[in-house]
Amino acid sequence: MQATRQRILELLRDHQVMAVEELAGALDLTPVTVRHHLEVLKAEGLVEPSELRRRDSPGRPQHTFRLTSAAQAHFPKNYQGFAHLMVSEIREQLSESEMERILAGVASRMAAEAALPPADAPIEQRLDAAVRYLNARGYQASWERLSGKRVVLRTRNCPYHELSQANNEFCRLDLALVSRLLGLEPIVETRISSGETSCSYVLKA
Repeated sequence: MQATRQRILELLRDHQVMAVEELAGALDLTPVTVRHHLEVLKAEGLVEPSELRRRDSPGRPQHTFRLTSAAQAHFPKNYQGFAHLMVSEIREQLSESEMERILAGVASRMAAEAALPPADAPIEQRLDAAVRYLNARGYQASWERLSGKRVVLRTRNCPYHELSQANNEFCRLDLALVSRLLGLEPIVETRISSGETSCSYVLKA
């Protein structure tokens, strides 16, 4: 993000509500310039007008702004570090079979969010639905037919790439998820975590 707009977000985070004139003073910019940046941030859904603030001295009320909930995505997060510690702790506390049950449960919850066709629908429909679901979550998925009545579902991006390097549970979770989306357990031929360009899941159809 442009540095001035990021700084506006930080100021609004720290002060909750600020007037245009207050932002201008903090940034050493003119109110006109600040209003321009605020309009851009408003169009992006990151800030919104707050209540008008009455001045102590004569003059028009001050226009104030605050962050929207969407703006939180523009501040540093440590989800990956937390997830790594959480998975490591769960792995130490649980047996292998208990871990498998947890992964299966998570995969089932995720697949339940997908708009899947009926179980007896053609595999092409289930593949299309799986691709739509996975792409909405950043997997960059696609499928194609291979020789010998086989099809392959490929995902070219791993949303958990850094985590999967040290935690193969995320690869197992993806396999369980794809299995539930397709209604069949495919054969894993390649893995991004193993240095391949995609994760590929092959099945007969």
